[in-house]
Amino acid sequence: MAEGAIFSDALLLVGCGKMGGALLGGWLDQGIAPRHIMVVEPALDADRSAVPTGVTVLADTGDIPAAFTPSVVIFAVKPQVMGAVVPGYARFVAGGAVFLSIAAGTPIRFFEANLGPGAAVVRVMPNTPAAVRRGISVLCANSQASAGQRQLCGGLLAAVGDTAWLSDEGLMDAVTAVSGSGPAYVFHLIECLAQAGVAVGLAPDLSARLALQTVAGSGELARQSEDDAAQLRINVTSPGGTTQAALEILMAEGGLQSLLMAAVRAAEQRGRELGA
Repeated sequence: MAEGAIFSDALLLVGCGKMGGALLGGWLDQGIAPRHIMVVEPALDADRSAVPTGVTVLADTGDIPAAFTPSVVIFAVKPQVMGAVVPGYARFVAGGAVFLSIAAGTPIRFFEANLGPGAAVVRVMPNTPAAVRRGISVLCANSQASAGQRQLCGGLLAAVGDTAWLSDEGLMDAVTAVSGSGPAYVFHLIECLAQAGVAVGLAPDLSARLALQTVAGSGELARQSEDDAAQLRINVTSPGGTTQAALEILMAEGGLQSLLMAAVRAAEQRGRELGA
């Protein structure tokens, strides 16, 4: 992506924690010049020195120069502080900015209410593999967001992985439960597999290495293969063999599928509660 290809004016990132930092890194890697980006990091305990050299970083919205007119304002602060943070950016509505939020459980109507009439809002659920440019981000826009603004926001997220769009915002809690929270499920799988290896006699360091590389390699194989996950599972499973013995446990009633179904439903319900 050539410098300035995503946007022509300026980009304002509000919050530069793990996800905000991952997005910022992706944009810089894609060739966007640091001078096009301004960061406001309102967290009192933030390490502002961690923001890459050349990117302007401020502590408060009041420090933003009056002449600064961003094309996109990205809210990457915690949902719990959105109510205190968002109203300070309402002045950018008149300048034609689109507001992009990565906050889980915070609906578009919240931003419309706090930014005022006419605000173009795009809600997105990215996930932490964005830090290694392997994320998946699902976006949903309000009626005020133009086709160009949607394309702009989609381009920003494409810098850190794959993207998809929803027309029904009501499904964002389901997206959050599957892909937003999903990396934690995979990390826990790595933990559990490593612990199981220790239980059958492997040294902890070797078991942790085997678990990590097995999950990472299997994910990459699934990504590159033309076969779906079910077929890949079948390909590994010899009748009467060791894999089949293990899968008879994992695929039994109350096994892995049931546990994941319950986990995803719990995450979806919590998302609905946060957005209520």
